[in-house]
Amino acid sequence: MNDISMPLPNPREAREALGLLRSEVSKVVIGQDATISGLVVTLLCRGHVLLEGVPGVAKTLLVRAMAQALSLDTKRLQFTPDLMPGDVTGSLIYDSQTSRFEFRQGPVFTNLLLADEINRTPPKTQAALLEVMEERQVTVEGLPRPVPEPLCVAATQNPVEHEGTYPLPEAQLDRFLLKLTVHTPSREDEVTILRQHNAGFDPHDLAAAGVKPVAGAAELKAAQQAVDAVQVADGVLAYIVDICQATRQSPSLSLGASPRAATAMLAVSKAWAWLAGREYVTPDDVKALTHATLRHRIQVRPEAELEGVTADNVLNSLLATVPTPR
Repeated sequence: MNDISMPLPNPREAREALGLLRSEVSKVVIGQDATISGLVVTLLCRGHVLLEGVPGVAKTLLVRAMAQALSLDTKRLQFTPDLMPGDVTGSLIYDSQTSRFEFRQGPVFTNLLLADEINRTPPKTQAALLEVMEERQVTVEGLPRPVPEPLCVAATQNPVEHEGTYPLPEAQLDRFLLKLTVHTPSREDEVTILRQHNAGFDPHDLAAAGVKPVAGAAELKAAQQAVDAVQVADGVLAYIVDICQATRQSPSLSLGASPRAATAMLAVSKAWAWLAGREYVTPDDVKALTHATLRHRIQVRPEAELEGVTADNVLNSLLATVPTPR
């Protein structure tokens, strides 16, 4: 795990390191700049991210490249129908040599956990992540065991395949700071991807592909502290609340954004402003990640879904109608 007991870099150095981080990941994850930035924002906000996209759009590669460029410890957990909660968090194992039960840590004891195809495991196992994502600890036999810091759960799921899947409940979805849609690349970007593979690119060997560590836990912690200090005017705070309240009043939605969603919007807006080099939040910072912050926290009414209405459609309409402060 990373040692962050050393003196932290100053905010300027931390911002430069985070800028290099995005460039470094972009070397191997082509045409996904918005998704890369979303993952960086998630890390700055000490949050977790849900990556949704069809197979083959580099969801797994993105997480692995980010861990490589950040020098973070990472583990991958493949979610399957027979996965048990103890396989996620860890469990007590009897040691015949000492005649005692010893705790064997699960994959969640890491910095960046790739929860691959999280909707392929039953709700009982999905729920094993609830405590660790919210409280940064695992309780086994009544004893809480803290997980390392930083911790980010990056979960993936396929949006088009429903057979053999278990939709994430609202409580689980709410633990994710952002839901990022990983789109298929453009024609130009796909040609670049093929050119890389034709030149011998191996996605399993990121070091050989040129992805080198450009930041670490110290830079990330310094950046997190700098984001915390970003200023937000009362008018912008009210704007965030107005957007969330508008979702609760929308006739197209059966479930609107909660106050926790508003705090998530505040956090990501501060991180986005800081990445842009500002020490204050503007309404445009709020708008930039509204969809990623709210799309998994609201529910479209079934009758509206039948008419082709999506969560992003509703959010587009609300952002166009909610008055923007000066």
